[in-house]
Amino acid sequence: MADTHEFGIMDSIEKDKVYNDYEPEKYSCISINGDIIDEIFFKNSKDKIIKMETFAHSVNHPYKGFAYCGITLIPPKSLKQFLDIIVEENVKFKSKELDILIEKISHAMKEKKWLIHFGI
Repeated sequence: MADTHEFGIMDSIEKDKVYNDYEPEKYSCISINGDIIDEIFFKNSKDKIIKMETFAHSVNHPYKGFAYCGITLIPPKSLKQFLDIIVEENVKFKSKELDILIEKISHAMKEKKWLIHFGI
């Protein structure tokens, strides 16, 4: 099985915390097959992903796109852009995993919460 990427909703964000611990259970993460993520991040939507405003490991470290092998914090203001990318990609993939990711992003948007991404 390919490596997976995990996405979860953060109940709160700590401004001075460095998120270095792998804690998918804490954020009720869902897993997405690494092959699907690779296709989206590096081929199909690379140009859109790298324009997305995120943070790598801390809100004090602005980033663009995803920390592929690390932890990415996705602020509420970037969730619509991320959702649009995943919805567009799911037209091609027709993946149950991406359906679940769409639900997770939509839930975070509704609640105005941050997403956390644990890379491979």
